[in-house]
Amino acid sequence: MNENGFLIHDGKIRKSGIPLISPDNRSFRYGDGFFETMKMENGQIVLEPLHFERLFTSLDQLRFKRPSFFTPDHLRRQVLEIAEKNKHQSLARIRLTVFRGEGGLYELDDQAPHYIIQSWPLNPSVNKLNENGLVAGIYKDARKACDGFSHIKSNNYLAYAMAALWAKEQKMNEAFVLNSFDRIADATIANIFIVKDGLVKTPSLAEGCVGGVMRKYLLQLLRRENIPVEETQLEIEDVLQASEIFLTNAIQGIKWVKQLGENGFDNSLAAHLHHKLFNEYAFQPVNR
Repeated sequence: MNENGFLIHDGKIRKSGIPLISPDNRSFRYGDGFFETMKMENGQIVLEPLHFERLFTSLDQLRFKRPSFFTPDHLRRQVLEIAEKNKHQSLARIRLTVFRGEGGLYELDDQAPHYIIQSWPLNPSVNKLNENGLVAGIYKDARKACDGFSHIKSNNYLAYAMAALWAKEQKMNEAFVLNSFDRIADATIANIFIVKDGLVKTPSLAEGCVGGVMRKYLLQLLRRENIPVEETQLEIEDVLQASEIFLTNAIQGIKWVKQLGENGFDNSLAAHLHHKLFNEYAFQPVNR
């Protein structure tokens, strides 16, 4: 991590590793907030418009009272500032965490968005399709809710945190998380796509998955390429019977899954889409 680096807290640059919030913070107490994970490459935020669209939609949906200065331009400048301060402009992961201030469940005098922006350098290998496919399992000790907030990258991340811990204990790379109907929602840090009978399928937002930025962009790309795609329900059996499984997130783009249980999978479409993402579309400079 970047204990010796810097972060931004509510507009001020501070040393990493210094305590910033009190025990009465509502995000600490209740998970009252959300976060945005972004990729910076060559001094630019990859898929920047989609990230800020999701961020401000979440802000409004969670009923934060936004001050006039809290705009995409303001946050963009702050992201660039901390990346430059940490010398991470060339290739970095950026985390922008938004949270409410102190208060009890009903005593919430401070409803303004407080925020922390952090950056970490990335290995260039994140821009390559993984040669060794991921080994994944299905985590069954938690269920993702299917409600009006389930698509938000909430600071309440318990189901995913436990699934990731379980995957590590099982010596797997990833875990798939189920929704309240025992269908596949998503993975711990990624959205899920499968290929079955020539059709690309991914859980719809109504299925409880996070509304991923790369998920949204890939859906646009698939339709542009006239590749049949459907946002739908994914039963466990659908996934096990797929010819391909691949995962998407803003940092890694596309990663293919080699094995789920005893079942093995190909990566031909994943490789094709990865080439498109990294050479033609998402990783070109974004015009503002």
